[in-house]
Amino acid sequence: MRKTPTAKPRVPIAMHLTPDLVEKTFKLVEDEGPEPNWTPISSQQLDQLVSRVEQEAGDEEIWVFAYGSLMWNPGFEVATSEEAVAYGWHRAFSLRIERLRATSDAPGLMLALRPGGSCSGLVLKLPCVTKRQDLRTLLAREIRYAEVCDMVRWVSVKTATGTRRALTFWASAKRSGLTEKIPLDDAAVLIAQACGPAGSCAEYLHRTVLDLAERNIFDRNLWQLQQIVAARLRALLQDDSI
Repeated sequence: MRKTPTAKPRVPIAMHLTPDLVEKTFKLVEDEGPEPNWTPISSQQLDQLVSRVEQEAGDEEIWVFAYGSLMWNPGFEVATSEEAVAYGWHRAFSLRIERLRATSDAPGLMLALRPGGSCSGLVLKLPCVTKRQDLRTLLAREIRYAEVCDMVRWVSVKTATGTRRALTFWASAKRSGLTEKIPLDDAAVLIAQACGPAGSCAEYLHRTVLDLAERNIFDRNLWQLQQIVAARLRALLQDDSI
């Protein structure tokens, strides 16, 4: 019997976290250096990490599973891409940061993968000609500190053409001390307040949810989170105007 194709989830039309609200979160922030108590990865360590990934990939093409900013800002020329689902993982704002899009005085959150559920995103293929160069650039961007080299891992994803093995970042094991489960209300407080040299956490959330919506991907938790962040920002703006 021929199976009926599963309809894609219908994405809500209007986001509560509007560009005008996001713009209010921007401020000029000086670079404070590396994350407190973390050691910047050395060039030698980065080369070792590149070699490790290449050895693990063998003669196969390298695909990268993108579930957050890599979807809308991959940082390399993508050879080709496919929609993909990683089963056994879900995206969550669970990585606490004090740099990049935050400061020590106003820490924030960025996305990581946590065990359980499923995560819809993309797999991006590194070009064969510049594969090593692009891989090094990608690892340098995602893995900035020596302590988090184990946050690079391979996951199995489902695509329209079958199952692929894909490289991904910040896929946290259950007992990881680097990421943790954070209630949406608590996450919204951190996201609404955080801004760093690279922009604000609210911008990061907005761009991710918007990109998912344009791809007709509905992440219920992120959709609810942008509503809560928007409400908090409006409340903060109202308090400032009193």
